[in-house]
Amino acid sequence: MVRMSAEERRESVVRAAIEEFARCGYYGTSTEAIAKRVGVSQPYLFRLFPGKKAIFLAAAERCLEDMRRHFEQASEGLHGEEALQAMADAYTRLIAEQPQRLQMQLQIYVTVAAAEAAGDHRFGEMVRKGWMELWDTVHLPLGGDVGRTTSFMASGMLINTLAAMGFPPGHRVWEGFYPGGRADQGKGTQEAPEA
Repeated sequence: MVRMSAEERRESVVRAAIEEFARCGYYGTSTEAIAKRVGVSQPYLFRLFPGKKAIFLAAAERCLEDMRRHFEQASEGLHGEEALQAMADAYTRLIAEQPQRLQMQLQIYVTVAAAEAAGDHRFGEMVRKGWMELWDTVHLPLGGDVGRTTSFMASGMLINTLAAMGFPPGHRVWEGFYPGGRADQGKGTQEAPEA
């Protein structure tokens, strides 16, 4: 049996943490569940990460970075409407193929709000930094147009909310989205361009 390096174990912890936090949230996820999913002991888990908060931050950072990378790769060499469509399609695939990514996004926002309310700003600082990197990744291919970028991101957040609430394909709630962004088009849900 090949032994994993500490870095490979850290990576497996981050992947497992995304799954667990997406499903149960920060407050509902135990480090025991993460350790069990990875196949390590809790003491070993805490040799890799100093605590649950550090594990959550690493998982949240990975989630945002993966999303940013999807947008960046999808829009490479494209501009305007072509870039918008490519990024929307990439996001559609991401949340359709890996629904835990959408669930993790939502858990991140809830956790930040709770932490901020309790006076802990570390979660928020990291998430805001990741969000701004995501914004910039979308903003440039859309020609630096603040309105288009805002509309794209706002539509994405609405789609996140509707998808998370379980509105089925074909439901009338999807009618306001452009045809390729409707859930009944067989693509799942995706971010819509500005109306």
